[in-house]
Amino acid sequence: MSGDGAMSGDHELLMAAVREAGELASSHFGKNAPSWMKKPGQPVSEVDLAVDDLLRQRLCDERVDYGWLSEESAETPDRMDREWLWVVDPIDGTRAFLDARPEYSVSAALLHFNQPVAAAVFNPETNEFFEAVRDSGAKCNGAPITVSAKEDMDGARVLVSRSEFKTLAGDKALIPCEVSSISSIAYKLALVGSGATDATVTMTAKSDWDIAAAHLIVSEAGGIMTQTDGGALVYNRPHPRHTNVLAAGPGLHAVLVMALKEA
Repeated sequence: MSGDGAMSGDHELLMAAVREAGELASSHFGKNAPSWMKKPGQPVSEVDLAVDDLLRQRLCDERVDYGWLSEESAETPDRMDREWLWVVDPIDGTRAFLDARPEYSVSAALLHFNQPVAAAVFNPETNEFFEAVRDSGAKCNGAPITVSAKEDMDGARVLVSRSEFKTLAGDKALIPCEVSSISSIAYKLALVGSGATDATVTMTAKSDWDIAAAHLIVSEAGGIMTQTDGGALVYNRPHPRHTNVLAAGPGLHAVLVMALKEA
């Protein structure tokens, strides 16, 4: 399919699949879904797997030549050889989902030569559907969004994860900021894109599926998303992990990079 196809048909396919996936997840929200630990501190539920299956069916059955990378699927060794690649987190924020906190999201992106070109992040409990297409802007529920114009740290609203709140709220680099916490890194990043918060930062390693979709949303909304030292985020590597992540509007991003480096 041509690049124009990715900007139209693929994006429509992606949005429909993510919306359906979010509706499936929401139908089990607050109903004590069976769950277990993949490894210490990493819960997964039957709903994660069901949503993953739905997304893979909807996306891969329609685009049989596209690769697949998902948190809840077995690794496909040929993914790095694919021109087009779906990158999916069926439920980002599984702990919040299991605790019936409306802070999870379904996150999915399409990469073309390892760069996000179409993306959707959906929080079905708050009914916020974020989307973006490369070079076409970002939207929430169909309306264009832009990042905050905040350029200094004084009173800047910074979202962090619940697990990092105590550490980052007391970090001298962020003392001038108003630090608060919610789950789902994809949702936090999408809120940066919408201007609902000024920045988000995590010092915890994240995988491609956690951040690829939200990266496009942030950048198309006029923001910048990098590692905390300003280094670029590179996708679809052999080990698709990123040491840390920072996202904000251009002015505040530069200030936060400097503050975090000095700290």
